[in-house]
Amino acid sequence: MNNLGDSFSIPSIQLPDTPIIPSFEYKIPEGVTPSYIPLVVPPSDLQRPPGVEASDEEKAEEAAKPKELPKIDIPFTNRQMPVPEQEILVTAGTTAAVSVAATLTATAMFKHVVSIMKPIIKQLVTRIQKKFNGKGRTK
Repeated sequence: MNNLGDSFSIPSIQLPDTPIIPSFEYKIPEGVTPSYIPLVVPPSDLQRPPGVEASDEEKAEEAAKPKELPKIDIPFTNRQMPVPEQEILVTAGTTAAVSVAATLTATAMFKHVVSIMKPIIKQLVTRIQKKFNGKGRTK
């Protein structure tokens, strides 16, 4: 006999046999490689052969080409920056000034309306609370 008293038994569990799972083969997927027909792009410096006159469409396209924008030199660098046309600069500046003025005006008007409406709304709230409290309801 040991120090633990009577001998003790360790419980054992009977596990069922494992089921047999049949194996099967996986079919390896096949991918389709994408393909495309290359697009032929003419070079940007393509010229008309000598002696060939331009059509009306080509003349209109040449007239519609944008002119080169003026550039300014950026000091202390070897870079140039294009400057937009004067009409574009005036339009952008005017739009910015009008939007800032409208924002400041709307903000001032909103603050003024809030200062006027705050006492009125407070008075309405107190009257409504008195009305409901007077009919037996409590807070």
